[in-house]
Amino acid sequence: MIYIVAILIVLGPLVFIHELGHHIAAKLFGVRVEVFSLGFGKRLFGFKRGGTDYRVSALPFGGYVKMSGENPMEAGSGDPAEFMSHPRWQRFIIALAGPTMNVLLSIAVITVIFMVHFERDYFLDQPAVIGWVEKNSPAAKLGIQSGDRIASVDGVSNPTWQTARDKMLISAGQPLHFTIEHDGQIIEEQVSLKPDEEPMEALGVLPDQRNLIDTIQPNSPAAQAGVQVGDEVLSVDGRKLHSVTELSEYLQETKDRPVEFSLLRNGHELDLKITPKLLEGVNGTKYRIGVNYRAPFKIESLPLPQAFVMSLEKNKEFSLLIVEVLKKLVRHPVTLKVMAGPVGIAQQSGIALREGPLQFFSLMALISLNLGIFNLLPIPILDGGLILLIVIEGIMRRDIKREIKELVYQAAFVFLVLFAVIVIYNDLTKTSLGHFLP
Repeated sequence: MIYIVAILIVLGPLVFIHELGHHIAAKLFGVRVEVFSLGFGKRLFGFKRGGTDYRVSALPFGGYVKMSGENPMEAGSGDPAEFMSHPRWQRFIIALAGPTMNVLLSIAVITVIFMVHFERDYFLDQPAVIGWVEKNSPAAKLGIQSGDRIASVDGVSNPTWQTARDKMLISAGQPLHFTIEHDGQIIEEQVSLKPDEEPMEALGVLPDQRNLIDTIQPNSPAAQAGVQVGDEVLSVDGRKLHSVTELSEYLQETKDRPVEFSLLRNGHELDLKITPKLLEGVNGTKYRIGVNYRAPFKIESLPLPQAFVMSLEKNKEFSLLIVEVLKKLVRHPVTLKVMAGPVGIAQQSGIALREGPLQFFSLMALISLNLGIFNLLPIPILDGGLILLIVIEGIMRRDIKREIKELVYQAAFVFLVLFAVIVIYNDLTKTSLGHFLP
């Protein structure tokens, strides 16, 4: 139920703001708007004003604005209030207004979020140095080791972890080219990652980052040795640490033998000898010292100008990723598996709603941006298809024949239906219903 509620909360405002863009632009140019509907199908309730029927309809997934004479496959009456009676540049702006509103909404929402809570892991802006490699993972099979650096990924040299993660994410399910720097040597590698896993988890690596003590279990070996919250673990037995997982694996090797920990406290190094013991934890009973770790991150509230600039940068980054995914879709249809349809969006919305308002509104902004860009695709029925036809007619200086438009729209409709079926099928295969599907 939470998934259904969440997707309605997400899609309602996004559809409203999209259709509001078309509505405002149409009214501005004097186009008669017959219906402004949230949802499809049977009219449930609403009101009429200025010749427009503002309504809420039975099927809540979507909405539409119906303008007089907007159907390009029907002959116009010549009424100056009809959509097709207006100059092409006005029709162009009306078609563009919907996606533009979605993009502006994404920018506005992320700006507000950054003004309230700007959080970012430090490692994302650091060079992509490997901290730990999971046994039998794709990275391990390639021979990647702790301390190696990703020198390039998918043609991008010296990537940060943010760039490397993004490239892995949009290339899931197809060959991805790596250049690894190992002990000063450059090694070319290629790997194909599973599309339904987090990128670094799919590759089987963790980043090299600082390991700070977050909490200490009372009467644990760490507490008895004098470890304090905020201490940074530098090395164990003279062995430099790249990740907490690497430390955990090392303690399973040493068992209950005393281990020399090198810590950094208030800018000063100190050495403590700690004897691990078997303790119960989230991952079962293991040799531990009784602490929880955290990676360093920064949290702050940005002023409006800086939050707006960061929002523009973040939306630009997301937009380029979306465009790159669309390019890969054309070249490699298998990439469809990484896309989410209504079921996937509902699941993610429900998870974000549970996690809190910041996560929920962040997801809403990302979906709004996706909706805006997707609607600009040059596919008839979508806003981008209408824009393309207007541009073509402007270049030809005459209207395309109605019979040709009809064939194009019918083909586009079939394409979108097939696309929706494939995406929804992929969604279902990732749920508990997946084992019932062929």
